[in-house]
Amino acid sequence: METILSYFKVVIFGESNLVQKCVTVSTKIPKQLKEKIQKFKIKPSKILRKALEDEVKKREVEELKVEIDKLKPILDKVSVEDIVKSIREDRDSR
Repeated sequence: METILSYFKVVIFGESNLVQKCVTVSTKIPKQLKEKIQKFKIKPSKILRKALEDEVKKREVEELKVEIDKLKPILDKVSVEDIVKSIREDRDSR
């Protein structure tokens, strides 16, 4: 199947989140798909950027779940009363 290159930009935020650095990422798609994209006047860069952002968020959540599962045995040892007491002491010390 014949393929073509499709380019789009991925936004990467710098440390300050004010400076945006962009890189070009390419992918090959079937010629028929490219023709349909043109027919429907679809802007692939927006769709691909959103899909990549969503996938990154999904994987970050999965990673956090793993970390939470690791911490759960430790957190189970701390009672709600101890947490409330600690928060109260911290507020009273201000």
